[in-house]
Amino acid sequence: MLKKENIICISSIDWDFIWQGHQEIMSSFAGAGNKVLFIENTGARAPGIKDISRIKDRIKNWFKGARGIRQVNDNLYVFSPLVLPFPYLKPAAWINSRLILRVLEKWFKVMNFSNPVVWVFLPTPLSLNLINNFNCKAVIYYCIDNFKVSSVSARKIKKSEIKLLKSADLVFVTSRELYAYCRDYNDKVSFFPFAVNFNKFQEARLSDQPPPQELADIKKPIVGYIGGVHKWLNLSLIKEIASKLNNYSFVFVGPAQTDISVLSGLKNVYFLAKKEHKVIPYFIKNFDVCIIPYLNTDYTKNVYPTKLNEYHAMGKPVVSTDLPEIAYYNSENEKLVFVGKTSEEFIRCISDALLSADNNGLIEQRIAAAQKNSWPNRIEEMSCLTEEVIDAKSRVTFNWKSSFLRLYAITRGRFLKTLIAILSLCFLIFYTPLVWFLASPLKISQPPHKADCIVVFAGGAGESGMAGQGYEERVEYAVELYKQGYAKHIIFSSGYMYVFKEPLLMKVLAVSLGVPADAIILEDKASGTCQNVKFTDEILKANGWNEILLVSSPYHMRRVALVFDQIDKLMKVTYAPINNSIFYAHPQRDENGRIIWKRITLRQIEGILHEYAGILYYWAKGCK
Repeated sequence: MLKKENIICISSIDWDFIWQGHQEIMSSFAGAGNKVLFIENTGARAPGIKDISRIKDRIKNWFKGARGIRQVNDNLYVFSPLVLPFPYLKPAAWINSRLILRVLEKWFKVMNFSNPVVWVFLPTPLSLNLINNFNCKAVIYYCIDNFKVSSVSARKIKKSEIKLLKSADLVFVTSRELYAYCRDYNDKVSFFPFAVNFNKFQEARLSDQPPPQELADIKKPIVGYIGGVHKWLNLSLIKEIASKLNNYSFVFVGPAQTDISVLSGLKNVYFLAKKEHKVIPYFIKNFDVCIIPYLNTDYTKNVYPTKLNEYHAMGKPVVSTDLPEIAYYNSENEKLVFVGKTSEEFIRCISDALLSADNNGLIEQRIAAAQKNSWPNRIEEMSCLTEEVIDAKSRVTFNWKSSFLRLYAITRGRFLKTLIAILSLCFLIFYTPLVWFLASPLKISQPPHKADCIVVFAGGAGESGMAGQGYEERVEYAVELYKQGYAKHIIFSSGYMYVFKEPLLMKVLAVSLGVPADAIILEDKASGTCQNVKFTDEILKANGWNEILLVSSPYHMRRVALVFDQIDKLMKVTYAPINNSIFYAHPQRDENGRIIWKRITLRQIEGILHEYAGILYYWAKGCK
């Protein structure tokens, strides 16, 4: 076993996700006295709506730690980096690596952490950038998925994965299909399927602990599944067998990661959500038959179902669909797994498996098969190969001249690439409409119509960052709406004070433009958008008003809408931003008719980023 090494794990999952080989291996290394840094998933695809909860968790975890790094056990540290969500855009990969390295360089110094052994589960351009800056003792790529067929957006990973395969000191794989693929690029490939913590499962199997409470009211026999309820499960198959075997209970223990509504009408199907890994053996112990109902696809033919070892460690019979890795497992273990190629066969296999559940001879065979696939044995074998690589690399004769010239060439190449990347990024940001395009989701603009009141949220120091700027155009637009008869009252909301309180100045300007003083109400306590909405809502309710026109800057509207949704969903809000904000203007030509090439200013970018930061804050913390 490796000892007294510094180990970095570039993971393809988060630490708090379903317990898998990533956490098991790194926990074992930390327990053996190695210092381990576990870098959570930085993404193999652009995130979508379904990832919002994971993004919120990442932000929370970042704040939990010191610059995103927290200690979860002795010698074991988890880093939850915040990164741009564009895994295959070169400028984004460069920026993300700079963001991560700035934190890690300081952490390395404090922790006396250098010359790490790097285990990579995620072969993205960002991972390659990080590896090139780590001065690694050894690089091990643990290939556990065929990423390029896992999703459409992840197909772009192939180029960086091939680079990693060619440069890695060792490659470990979890399936024969992955072995054949990786051997095309590296001859140091070893087959190491994910395993099982055999001793913990045996302890649970032999204990007299009562069944988990969640299973107490579920009638036997129980057909059970452990793991994520994801898109690779054959939900049509599950629906058919559960409908026909209505005297069986079908229990799924794991987070729902796909739409499971197709199964919602079945009374004998139960979803028990994600459980802590330490209690998983006790659920399996109370299953009568365990299943692996995967679809047979280009993705799953590369998958070794880890749960198979967990099921067999508890001595349970297993029924699976016809997966390549199951066929290999059966060829080595006397066909211990029942395989159903059709729904009829799967149903028959469940019945046969139930009949074999108490067969002591088969129980012993299953347990023996799982013991061969225990994590201590697996990790020890991988560790020995890693030690051999480290030892071999340390005995290579050092050629200072070639190393120096190579380092110089690499540095020069990096400098040129960095310079080109920076110039390209500056051009994209400042001389194209890219930022305005990215900012467009912030805008909400609706045609004004008659309401009880016009509400104006002032900007304080404003988007410009300077006092006394920004509120004038909002007041002028509110007065215009008032004079057109859209409402008989105006509320000015702001707690900002420079020389005078901002709402007072807004009232003076509105009165000078022809609005009667008694038509204006001031709210002068709010110190931010959340309080703008809260205090204004109190005024509206006190007056019995339930429909308003909301005036603010165009890019502030999305944040206001989110807060209103949290505080008062019943309030009817029409979002009427000022039509032409001077601060957000980006004209084609100047007053002399000359072309303005620069499409956006740094101050405007700061204003837009401020809005996105505010939205992320409300998502993470809520409105208090």
